[in-house]
This record gives sequence, C-alpha cells and structure tokens, in this order.
Amino acid sequence: MLLATDLDGTFLGGSHSDRHDLYNVIKESDHIRLVFVTGRGVESVIPLLNDSFIPKPAFIIADVGATIVNGHTLESIEPLQKEIEDKWPGQTKIFEAVKNIKGLEFQTVPQQRRCSFLLSDTSVLPEINEIADSLGCDVIYSAGRFLDFVSKGVNKGATLLNLTKLLSYTSDQVLVAGDTMNDLSLYKHGFKGVVVGNAEADLVRSTRSIKDIFYAGANGAGGIQQSLQHFKFAKKKVSPDFSISNSGISEELIMMYHRFPYEMKEVNGEMVRTPQVSPNGIIPTLKSFFSSGRRGLWIAWEEVSDNENILENIHIDSEKYPNLIASRVGLTQEEISVYYKVFAKEAFWPVIFGFADKAHFNHEHWKHFVDINQRFADKAASEAKPNAWVWIHDYNLWLVPGMLKEQRPDLKIAFFHHTAFPAANTFNILPWRREIIGSLLQCDFIGFHIPRYVENFVDVVRSLFPIKKLVRESCAPRFLTFSSAIGVSEMAHSLVVGENSVKLGAIPVGIDTRQINRIMQKKSVFDKIIATKKMLAGKKMILSAERLDYVKGPLEKMLAFEQLLEHHPEFHGKVELVNICTPPAEGMKIYDSIKLEIESAVGRINGRFSKMDWTPVRVFFRSVPFEEILVYYGAADVAWITPLRDGLNLVAKEYVAVQHVAAIEKGVLILSEFAGAAVELPYALLTNPYDQHSLEEVLVQALTMRADERKMRMERLYQQVKYFNVEYWADQFLSQAFLEQDEYFVNPGVFAAVNN
Repeated sequence: MLLATDLDGTFLGGSHSDRHDLYNVIKESDHIRLVFVTGRGVESVIPLLNDSFIPKPAFIIADVGATIVNGHTLESIEPLQKEIEDKWPGQTKIFEAVKNIKGLEFQTVPQQRRCSFLLSDTSVLPEINEIADSLGCDVIYSAGRFLDFVSKGVNKGATLLNLTKLLSYTSDQVLVAGDTMNDLSLYKHGFKGVVVGNAEADLVRSTRSIKDIFYAGANGAGGIQQSLQHFKFAKKKVSPDFSISNSGISEELIMMYHRFPYEMKEVNGEMVRTPQVSPNGIIPTLKSFFSSGRRGLWIAWEEVSDNENILENIHIDSEKYPNLIASRVGLTQEEISVYYKVFAKEAFWPVIFGFADKAHFNHEHWKHFVDINQRFADKAASEAKPNAWVWIHDYNLWLVPGMLKEQRPDLKIAFFHHTAFPAANTFNILPWRREIIGSLLQCDFIGFHIPRYVENFVDVVRSLFPIKKLVRESCAPRFLTFSSAIGVSEMAHSLVVGENSVKLGAIPVGIDTRQINRIMQKKSVFDKIIATKKMLAGKKMILSAERLDYVKGPLEKMLAFEQLLEHHPEFHGKVELVNICTPPAEGMKIYDSIKLEIESAVGRINGRFSKMDWTPVRVFFRSVPFEEILVYYGAADVAWITPLRDGLNLVAKEYVAVQHVAAIEKGVLILSEFAGAAVELPYALLTNPYDQHSLEEVLVQALTMRADERKMRMERLYQQVKYFNVEYWADQFLSQAFLEQDEYFVNPGVFAAVNN
C-alpha cells in the first residue's frame, strides 16, 4: 500500500506515543510505502529526514503539490516535475498582479512553483480568484488564513494521482490522510482516506459526500492508526487508545528536567550524544524507570542557533530505552542567558535562599520567563498521552503546572523542588508570588527535601489564598524536630485551596551509594588516597567542596579558619584547609565579587601563617572530576560543609559513603544547621555558619575527637545514607505523587537496591 499523509497536524500530530506506535508499524512493515504530502517546501522537510525517530518517506510531495522528489535522494521525479514546471507563470508575475491587494502578506518560507500568503481579509477572495485565473493559477485557501497560488490543476491530490499512475498503484491500494482544507484535493481521486481527529470543520463538511472516507476519533498519528485498522491495511496490531489500567499505573511518564540524560560532545569532528555523567546519580535513577520498556518522554531545553530552528523528537538511546523519547525545546544562547543565567539567579535564587537584599527584579525578563515556561507547557500538552504522569523538576519551571493543567486537565502533575523553599515573609517579596503559587496549586503533588520547606510553602499559600482543609502528620522519627535549627515536629500532608486538592511530601534526595562503592573498589583510586595521605605528611586535611556561591558561605568559612589559627597556634603546621570551589556556569557575573573576596582572604591567611613546609589554605577554582573528588573525600580527616543556606547538600552524604569504604581512621562530618541534610543526619557535628565562634569551636571539636567516637558517628551516618539512597528517593516520590497511599510504584531493581 501507499500511505500518503500530510505532515503538520496529521503525521506529525497527536501524542508522542501514538506517533511512536505508528512510526514503528511503518518501519517494521514490508508492505507500506510512505509519501509525505505537505504544504511545506522541501528545505523545511529535510530536518525530518535526519530524525531517526521518524520513518523515511519513499517520496515527498511538497509545496502543496508543486514539488515532487525522491524521499531518499531528493532528486526530482520526472517527467512529473517538468509538467508542473511548464505550467508555472513565475513568482514575479504573481507579485506584480497582487501588489495592490490589501490584507495579503507574503510568507517568507522555503517555496518553489507556488506563492504562499497570509490573508487577513476574506472579502478580497473573489478579486484574488480572478487574478489567479488570468495567470493560469488556482488558489488554495485553508485554516482561515493560509492562501497559496499554484499552477492550474496542480495540487496535492493531482500530483499524488500522477505519482500513483507512474508507480502502477490502484486507488484501493492508497490511503490518504489530512486535517485541513489544504488537503481536500487528496480525497477527490477515489483513494481511501482518513480525516484525523480535530480536523478543520470545512474539511469534514467538504468530504462528507465522498465515499471511503474514515473520520477518526484520535488526533494526528493516532487517527492514521485507527484508519489502518478500519481499512484492514495494518498487518501488525497497533496499540489501542490509552486508558488507566485497574492497577492505577500510568502507561506513560513524562520527565521535565533542566537537562537531558545525554551530553553533546565532538567526536572525530562530529557532534554526538554521549551518556550524561551525573555524580549524584539522579539522572541514571530517573532513566531507570524507562529501562523495562516503559513509555516516556523527557522534555528539556537544547541550545539552537535561532528561535526558528525546530527540533524534532529523537530517541535518547534506542537500544537501552526503546520507548524513551527526547522532546526538545529549542532556546537560543541569548534566551538561555536571560532565562537561566540572569533572571533565575538574580530574581529567584536570592529569594529562595533568604538573601532578599541581593534580589533584582526585571519585569521584561519575567515576560521572557513566562514565555519559556509556556513553551515547555505547550510541548508537554501536545505530546502527552491521555492521563499521563508528568514529573516537573525545580523552580525554573514554576509556571508550567498551571499552564499545562489549563490545556490538559487529564494529566496528573507532580513537582519536585531541588532547592530550599523560603518562609512567607521572604518568598512574598517576589512581585509574581501569586502567579507562581497559583500555578503550583494546580499540581497533584509537590515534593520538597525536608518538612521545614513544606511548612514554608503552606505559610506562603496561607498568606495568599484561603485554605479550606489542611491534613498534618508527624515528622519523627525520619527527621530531627526541635533539636535542629530548621526542624519542625509536624508538617502538612495535604491541603485544599478552592477546588484544588494538593498532596505534599518531604523526600530528601539520596546519593548513588552503589556507584560510589564501585568506584572505590578500583585499585587506582585507593592508591591515590594513600598517595594524598603521604603528601600531607601527618597533617590533617580539612576539606571543603562546594560551588562558588555566596549561599555556600565560603568567605565566612575562611574568616573562621583564620580565627582558628589566631586562637590555636598548636594547630600551626598540623592542619590544612583544602577548598574546592566549582565555578558557576560561564556568563554568571553575579559571583565575580565573592571570588575576589575569597582570593583576598586566602592571600592574607597564607601570608600571615604559612611556612616553608606548610601552606594553611589551598583553594582550587575549577571543576574536579567525580573520581578525583572521591579521592579527596577518602583522604580528608574533616569534611567542613558550612553553607549559609542549602536545599539539602549531597557532598555531605558522598563524604560519608566514601569514608565508610576507604578510611581506616574515620573522619568527621561538620554540617551547617541550615543545610537541609542537617535534619536527616543526626550524627554529624552541626554548626552555625553565621557565628564564627561556632564554626571555630566545632572545628576544634572535630580535630580533637577520639577515634572510637569518629568511628561510631560515621557508621551511624552510613546506615542512614545507604538506606535512604537515590533509588529510595525516586521510588518514594513516585509512589507518593502518583499512587494511592500505601501503594508502591513497581520499578525492577529499586527495592532490591534499597535493601542491598
């Protein structure tokens, strides 16, 4: 058979899973030949030919029928193309003839042997038809705005008819598919036809009197699937319309994350996709939910050269994850800079972490933020299968839930904050607080790291909207309560605002302890730890590892270490502070001043106290490979993790995991009271990073702690870190977000990982 289909709204329309099913039927079939029949020019079809997700057409009929080429070589199909060319009067003649017509705007898109316009005033159509007739042209008008001049008798249907004659196909061997009046001519030559769901009303009316037309219930590719069954063209059974199974488990999971689970790298002069290296294990864990063949979509942004660049869906890894598709939102370098590096870091970041004095609000940038969130929401709305689960990650997509729920109320939406969430009197300085919270209240579930952030969120909601109902639960024994600076004894489990019922949860991210254990089994890693210890020559290493960010309190730490050396000369020559500061993304000028302040403090400390055989402070302003940072963890006697504010802090957990495997003499974890992890790691030494005396005093305690106490604390910490690992986090989030209470999301390997 020959499947001749329009592209936009038809073959490329419908949910991604319906397209996935249809495309696989075509790829795996030896009896279906595909023809693209489109109003686009050939140039704009070429990107589809390079997309491994989309099956390759045998032929392409483009320019509303005015161009016909081989789908593999792009060579013209003769003599059909010559016959069309001979009829064409030329673009300049048409321009001259219509130059005085008002409401006619030429479309600057790739096109040949046709002239495409946008028409805003239909009253001039009779005049346009007269002009077209005088030039030997026809006019094709569709979707209430698109108008094309083509040679008389040239259209999609006529060109397809000539192609079928050339190929010796009978009419009952051809299935045509469309969705607008632009496609009407396809149905006039005795072919079997499908009008897909949500088609233009005029096309439905105009085809009612034509026999062998099937009106599909499903949109786009789903409608084509239904017609293959209806006309008995399909030899392979296609998937039925989606519905929730009795188990309540969705067939599709949509991940909306700030990056894809792959990186673009240059290999032999070509840009290729390589697996993403994620030290904290979140990305591999999220991918694992698709390893058993589960259908899914991963939506994130990818840089493009201009905003006209359309990125088609691609397979992330067709062998390991055959049903996981990357749906890419194209952003230009400038858009990324404003959205991510400037606005998010100047407006949201300071507020999230309680540094209101550093916040800067730009309302033009806010409009840009709204636009990009809308693009993400539109992408998910157009791609998601009915009743799919959508998991949205972090504050950069705060507005997506509201935008998405408005378009697709059938979707189940969950949101996870990877950052802290501030108190109401801080959050509410945001000029857009109502829009943000109003959007988040459209979620079915919102997850945070710890109970304090849940309570902060509830207080913000309470300050903006009346809460009808609030259900609470105890935080103990999972979290510290009154004994911690950011502990709470109870937290909200759910709330009702207006007609919206939202579940809430505190689920701290864990680390991939199995990955760390695998790395630490390498002899090369262990040898590097021994070598590092030898270089220290008996001196104790105090390790600090963090991003270069004022939120992490790097300057306060330096000043406290300087005070330690002033007050405790007995530590001179016996301790070294190694500070690894990972630089921010290029272009983030907001952190330049803190770097200068740190450099100044380090220079002063080393100038005051260093000796020929001792440098008190060593600072590295660079990214360190994960395996290398694990070596530092293994060699460090103290991990000094003292952020002024931190959503959680995975460095603390990684240090514990490495110490369990690599260290004979166990080290000590010092952790800020204002890091989220402080409420789940009770055997760490907690310190107040705002108080230099506390920083100094707790550091002295760590440096002088007995070996048996260090060992006991590290063993207890490891038990916590191992059990509540990253797989536990992902499993708990999905089970709380998408399933009923006390049910569990079944993912092969997750429960085994938790218990091993």
